[in-house]
Amino acid sequence: MSAELAEKLPAVLARLLPGFRALQSCERLSGGASQETWRLLVEAEGGSQRYALRRAPGGVTQRAQATAGLEAEARLLTAAHTAGVPEPRVLGLLQPQDGLGAGFLMEWLDGETLGTQILRSEALATVRPRLARQCGEVLARIHAIDPDRAGLRGLLPERTPEQLVRETWVTYQGYGTPQPMIDYTARWLLDHLPPPSAQRLVHGDFRNGNLMVAPERGIVGVLDWELAQRGDPMRDLGWLCTPSWRFGRHELPVGGFGPIEELLEGYAAVAGERPSAERLHWWIVFGAFWWSMGTLMMTQFYRQGPDRSAERVAIGRRSSECQIDCVNLLLAGPVLPLAPAAAMPDMEMPRTDELLDSTTAFLREEVTAATKGRVSFLARVAANSLEIVQRELQLGAQCRAREQAGLERVLGHGGEREALRRELVEGLRSGVIALDRPGLPEHLRQSVADQVAIDQPKYPGYRTALQA
Repeated sequence: MSAELAEKLPAVLARLLPGFRALQSCERLSGGASQETWRLLVEAEGGSQRYALRRAPGGVTQRAQATAGLEAEARLLTAAHTAGVPEPRVLGLLQPQDGLGAGFLMEWLDGETLGTQILRSEALATVRPRLARQCGEVLARIHAIDPDRAGLRGLLPERTPEQLVRETWVTYQGYGTPQPMIDYTARWLLDHLPPPSAQRLVHGDFRNGNLMVAPERGIVGVLDWELAQRGDPMRDLGWLCTPSWRFGRHELPVGGFGPIEELLEGYAAVAGERPSAERLHWWIVFGAFWWSMGTLMMTQFYRQGPDRSAERVAIGRRSSECQIDCVNLLLAGPVLPLAPAAAMPDMEMPRTDELLDSTTAFLREEVTAATKGRVSFLARVAANSLEIVQRELQLGAQCRAREQAGLERVLGHGGEREALRRELVEGLRSGVIALDRPGLPEHLRQSVADQVAIDQPKYPGYRTALQA
């Protein structure tokens, strides 16, 4: 249990929960890289009861301009619950005098939230085929909520598709890491903006992993409203279909559990209107583009603090997964795999790769078995990070050489690889380099695929690229 929460939380619970007696346990859940979620076990007059605490990381609010904030999130949960969206009941907000930062207390719901388990659990086998349609129905109810009547006037950002692309692009550029496929995708999105639509309430993060699913009932909770805003409601449908949230089952584009046709049928049954496939495709591309930046944002948060967890920094290497999704959506074509290098020519005993192998095995096989909850989860994350380092040592030289050759072909001259990459990025940003410049699609496909081979070679999008 966190010493800070153990000291300060009982007073909060006494204020919000009639019959409160004692805080028995407080465990941070493994999910939630943007905000903290804690499971509380509370002793009350009627016996032990569970609750959920949603809080800013480390109690420090890092609200970006494009986020709703935790107070608005609590109000949104209440409004959604009233509108028939499956939600927990919010019991109260943290106050400044509590000394715990921004957050709120809510009812505990029983159900599965891990995306991979929603796709694999035998207990959910009968309900899984109904989830895509349920998602469409739930989203239609969310989009029908009037934010003003819910007391959210002035609390939600408003964003057009063009504003979202430009803000995302500017945020990424501020990180100082040149990623040509991100810039290419931003250009494509701006060149193919969807027609204007009426602005409605948008959840902003509706996906497998932010849904709570229970046997027989299906969806019993929609979680994580921090990105809620007014905008094009098709953003929610596109985000749900973004490849990152299919958890390996890319043959079923709606969250890895269903076809798009059933999602659209469920939406139309409640909303009375059927979204177009073209508009949905644009928002799927945007979802991959947005998360390619969002993953980098997690590493930026790690660098700035206060949450310097292994999970937060490791997520940054998932940007290449999103970029290969953009490649498959926009630039499908052949790529070549990287060839593993021979054993390291190292005279030291043990070699660097042996040190990495042994430490990875210790984390994956011993630490995870001897721990539970978030510690076990972070041990797996740390093991994955070490495996990335291992592949970097094995494949990095060939990856860099192929990128160098591709950049020289596209730009027509030589130079240092980093300078060439920055030149390509600046040309894409300024418009000097056309999206159809000879050699550019081939270079982007191969360089992004090579990076994914290092970061996550088992990612389905990489296999899709290799089979194109």
